[in-house]
Amino acid sequence: MNASSPTTIDVTLGERSYPVWIGRGLLGDSTRWRARLRGRHALVVSNTTVAPLYLERVAQGLAGLAWASFQLDDGEAHKSFANVERVLEALAKLGATRDACVIALGGGVVGDLAGFSAACWMRGIDFIQMPTTLLAMVDSSVGGKTGVNLPAGKNLVGAFHQPRAVVADIDTLATLPDREYRAGLAEVVKGAAIGDEPFFAWLEAHADALAARDEAAVIEAIARKVAYKAGVVARDETEQGERALLNLGHTFGHALETAGRYTTLLHGEGVAVGMLLAARLSERLDMSAAADTARLQRLLVRIGLPVAIPPGMDAEQLLALMRLDKKNTAGTLRLILWCGIGKAEIVAGVNENDVLAVLREATA
Repeated sequence: MNASSPTTIDVTLGERSYPVWIGRGLLGDSTRWRARLRGRHALVVSNTTVAPLYLERVAQGLAGLAWASFQLDDGEAHKSFANVERVLEALAKLGATRDACVIALGGGVVGDLAGFSAACWMRGIDFIQMPTTLLAMVDSSVGGKTGVNLPAGKNLVGAFHQPRAVVADIDTLATLPDREYRAGLAEVVKGAAIGDEPFFAWLEAHADALAARDEAAVIEAIARKVAYKAGVVARDETEQGERALLNLGHTFGHALETAGRYTTLLHGEGVAVGMLLAARLSERLDMSAAADTARLQRLLVRIGLPVAIPPGMDAEQLLALMRLDKKNTAGTLRLILWCGIGKAEIVAGVNENDVLAVLREATA
C-alpha cells in the first residue's frame, strides 16, 4: 500500500460530499489533499504529542500558503471553550478569510475542537481531518460532528460541520501507544455490533491479527467501519433517526468518562464498557440473548479492552450523568439498545430503575 493507491470511501452529501483516503504515506502526499484547500490561509491545529512527529510532513504540503500552527496540550480535558477561543485568536492573527481552511492533525480531541472552531469562524470555513489515531480514523473524523466538553458533561456543545476531506494515514499508527490503539478498536466493534453481523464475525476471526496491528487487517477494518458509517451519515446527517444508533454504549460510556474526569478511561474504553452495559440492559429487557452479551464480551477481551466499570464509581452518580445525555427527550432516558449482534434500536422512556439495577450490579 502506498500513497498513490489508497483505499477511497466517499461520504455522499450532495455538494458537501468528500473523500476518505485510507493508506500509507498520505500526509506527505500533498498533491492529493492540497487540492481540497480553496484559499491562501491555513491553520494546522494539533497537539504537543502529535505535532513533533507529523507537523513537518503537512508543512511541506503548505508551501506557498500563509499558514500557521496551533498546538493544544494532549488529552480530553483540553477539549474546551478556552482552547476554541485560542484557535479563533490564531485564525484572527493569521488574517484568515472566509476561504481559509483549518487542518485537524491529531486524534478525536483535536478533530472535534478544530472542526468546531472552523464552524464558528466567520460562520463556517473549510476544514480537513488528518486523524492520527485509530479511534479518530474509524469514527470521529467522519460525519461532521464537532464540539467541546463542559464540566457538566461531554460534547454538550457542538455543531454539524462536514470536512472537505479525511486523510487517514496509517503510518501514524506506528507511534500510537497500545492502549490508544485498542481503544480505537472499540469503535470498530461498535459498528459491527449495531449493523453488520458478518463484519462482527470477521472481527472475531481476525481479532488476533488486529491486536497485532497486521497492516492488511487494520486497513480492512478501517475501511469497513468507515464505509458503514458513511452510509449512515448519508442517510441521516444530523442524527434525526438512524445515525443515533451509532451511539450504542455512548450514554453509559460518556458518563463513565465524565465520572473519571476524562483521565480514568479513554473514550474507546468508555465505549467498550458502555456497550457491554447496554447489552446487559437489553438482555434485562428481554430484547437480546445472554449468548449475544457473552459473544460481545469475549471479543472485547480478546482485543484487550476493559469490560468492567473502574473501581470507586457510584451507580447513582453515573445515572445522574446519563440524564444529561443529548439523546434524552422530555426528561426521560433515550438509549441505544440492541436486539442481538448486528441489530440495534432507539428506545425512549427507558425505566431508570432498570438502568440503575444494571449499574449497581456492575459496580458491586
